[in-house]
Amino acid sequence: MDKKAKIAIAGISAAVIILAVAIGIYVVKKLTPGNEVMLLTDYYKVDDGEVLIILQDEIYDKPGIIADGNVYIDYETVIREFNHRFYWDQNENVLVYTTPTEIIQAEAVTNKYSITKSMIKTETVSEYPIVKIYGDKVYIALDFVQKYSDLRYTFHVEPSRVVIEYKWGEYLFTEVEKATQLRLDADIKSPVLAQLPIGEELMYLTRDEAPKKGFAKVMTKDGIVGYVKEKHVKQSYYKEVQGSFVPPVYTAQTRPEKINLVFHQVFSKDTGEKLEELIKQTKGVNVVSPTWFSVKDVSGSITSLASREYVDKAKELGLEVWALVDDFNSEVDMYELLSRTSRRENLSNSLIEAAIENKLNGINIDFENIPSKAGEHFIQFLRELSVKCRNNGIVLSVDNYVPAPYNKYYDRKEQGEIIDYVIVMAYDEYHSGSDVAGPVASIGFVRDAVRNTLEEVPKEKTIIAIPFYSRLWKETPDNEVSSESLAMTPASQVFTNNGIEPKWSEAYGSYYGEFEKDGALYKIWLEDARSIEEKMKVIYEAGVAGVGAWKLGLEKEEVWNVIIRYLN
Repeated sequence: MDKKAKIAIAGISAAVIILAVAIGIYVVKKLTPGNEVMLLTDYYKVDDGEVLIILQDEIYDKPGIIADGNVYIDYETVIREFNHRFYWDQNENVLVYTTPTEIIQAEAVTNKYSITKSMIKTETVSEYPIVKIYGDKVYIALDFVQKYSDLRYTFHVEPSRVVIEYKWGEYLFTEVEKATQLRLDADIKSPVLAQLPIGEELMYLTRDEAPKKGFAKVMTKDGIVGYVKEKHVKQSYYKEVQGSFVPPVYTAQTRPEKINLVFHQVFSKDTGEKLEELIKQTKGVNVVSPTWFSVKDVSGSITSLASREYVDKAKELGLEVWALVDDFNSEVDMYELLSRTSRRENLSNSLIEAAIENKLNGINIDFENIPSKAGEHFIQFLRELSVKCRNNGIVLSVDNYVPAPYNKYYDRKEQGEIIDYVIVMAYDEYHSGSDVAGPVASIGFVRDAVRNTLEEVPKEKTIIAIPFYSRLWKETPDNEVSSESLAMTPASQVFTNNGIEPKWSEAYGSYYGEFEKDGALYKIWLEDARSIEEKMKVIYEAGVAGVGAWKLGLEKEEVWNVIIRYLN
């Protein structure tokens, strides 16, 4: 081999060696884990005075705030995620929270708050401001929220972050088997977020997604989310995560016997003797609800027809008195009344004072004109009134329309938890304002009312109210529709007076008749003993707390035999 060939071979060999070294260096670098550390202050960017919120295992998109060494969470998050019973009055800058026996009112910014059990407030001072306001943003101290809610939290610094646990159940966990690193991404070159010692427990977040390049997505107990090598952790396992909060019990002043309630429409205080006359025609009635109170103005004042003589007479007759209060005064803006804490307080105090003064057994709320925008304020009024009723031994019942999408804001589910009886007015299917003739309460309408109510309200708190009246409808040739309400006796006389034969309708669960007179067509769906029996069958089968009826004096005596047969 000549000299030139040797030089060429030597050059090639050197090149191969250099290439091999380069490849080796590349492979070593590629397989060597990166040691770049990412500061958590860079990973979790939090402005001064703010705190990052980690809800269970997810980083929340709204930060909280740190003030006076306390963590505060925005009001909307509190009621959506933790506890829907917190209530903020933006008109009077008052935070209200009700337990079964207390109404807690906290003033904004200051440390002052009050506790009301009946009608007397006890003023006290907290160790920290319960509420903070920044412009239109309202924040509640997390310690105060935790006191009344099923959650627990841990606070960590650098950066400021709070890990909140509140969704209880089985979660997937793993444990570090070999000391390793938690990295930003599923890559050994990714920046290190934390060093993980042997034995540290991690929440396993990979779940349904396939592991990335042999990595598992996890979260540490202090809320750091990242990736760890699967070979460095143990086999994942499920663990039950439970809180220690014991929720308060909303005791109900329900009666052991079935309720047989009748509404008594009264127009003056002098009705004691009239009550006795009407009750003597009934059987099995144990509760009477006289229409005594009405909301007078937006300040929460009420008008009253209450009579101690009436109450004494009712109790003599073996009846409880649950006096009714209505919102039928069209001049009163119910939103303006109920959206202010001081006005709700005035109204509830007026009702409790009247109940105590007249020795009432109960209060019946018949608010039928609540606009949707006042829904949450109406429910808050019921919460506050229920506290005062419970502490004074006064039964609280609330009249409701049959469940429908348009009245969902009446929140029968919440009513079913906080009050004693939810009364469903299973009538006025077709009412005085209807532009089409129809029955007052068809059997299908009543079935739906019962079924849909029991999806939200416990049966032991549900009372189904039925009608003692019918409507005679008039349809003119020019398509005008009107009606008049008739008691049972005059309604049945419509058939005999006009020579028509009542026809039983299985579809409606009532007798039907129609006739022509003076060029108009008249229609009537009759409420009588037979139609009431069809309704009572539904009520009996549902096993609800009882029945109510509108109204005393409209019925035939025979109806009571039907009612007590199914109630008993």
